[in-house]
Amino acid sequence: MKKIGILTGGGDCPGLNQAIRGAVYKLHALGFECVGLEDGWKGMIQAKTVPLDVDIVEDLASRGGTMIGSSRTNPFKKEGGVAATLATFKKLGLHGLIAMGGEDTLGVAAKLFREHQAPVVGVPKTMDNDLSATDYTFGFDTAVSVAMDAAARLLDTGRSHRRVMVLEVMGRHAGWVALYTGIAAGADYVCIPERKVDVKAMAAAVKAAHARKKVALVVVSEAIELEQDGPKEEKLDEFGHMLLQEREVGEQVAEIIEKETGIETRHATIGHIQRGGHPTLFDRLLATRAGIFAAELVEDGKFGFMAALRGNDMVAVSLDEATAKLKTVTLEWFGILDTMCRIPGGNTVKV
Repeated sequence: MKKIGILTGGGDCPGLNQAIRGAVYKLHALGFECVGLEDGWKGMIQAKTVPLDVDIVEDLASRGGTMIGSSRTNPFKKEGGVAATLATFKKLGLHGLIAMGGEDTLGVAAKLFREHQAPVVGVPKTMDNDLSATDYTFGFDTAVSVAMDAAARLLDTGRSHRRVMVLEVMGRHAGWVALYTGIAAGADYVCIPERKVDVKAMAAAVKAAHARKKVALVVVSEAIELEQDGPKEEKLDEFGHMLLQEREVGEQVAEIIEKETGIETRHATIGHIQRGGHPTLFDRLLATRAGIFAAELVEDGKFGFMAALRGNDMVAVSLDEATAKLKTVTLEWFGILDTMCRIPGGNTVKV
């Protein structure tokens, strides 16, 4: 019986357990044995495993997170990490490996396949929805649903106290979570990484909204850039990404708004709450389909590919294509956003 490894890397998100469950169920039906690599690529470096079979994963249909653990370990940044990872394939007798992750985790998989012909298959997951090779990634729908609920609660308390409320949501390089949350929750201004924050325009929108309804909501992506008093040393992870949890950008935006408008302003950051909890129906089904399709790629020997959603179909795309560039908010969405936020002169883009 051929053995297949499964790992989940990078930040956790709702849907990972369902993807694991789908892959294990399908692999079992195809006659493969499964094993989980603990804590992402760290498990491949250390050859540390957890058992996986249909009985073990049976109860994962509604659970958030990942039962096999995750980490932001990058074998290419660890001394001997790549050699250890390749050795694990032989040590554990792995016929193939299914790597579930975002740009970083799948970037490692792509490089291992490209440079060492490692038998890897990818499953895209990221609550940021920023992988360009697939229409949607699981975790995104749940994250936005949680953020919408938070926005509604902030509006309730803001309306009671006649305040401006600022909600900071996750989103490293792409503003999809902030964009969808802002439009769906009825925000009066949305700050995303793809567009420089216009403080004067934001203040004007907030003042106009507050004058109409005695409350205003601003949704802010955690990765937006604001003018700073001077250069600030940023901590980076193993993939060279800034650790955004230390920035408190929502608080900064709230201070700017209060200073510019004179209206009492409060902020809230939901942070990792967006990563946990039960996945939505959409994410459960998408994750399950992605896991099953990845298992089929393994059976067909289509290593170096990733399961992607195109329209309503699951298709195979190369890992190189999947990780070549990020999917960021496009110009047409600026027009939709400005229309719904009632920004004068900002809604001229046709969709």
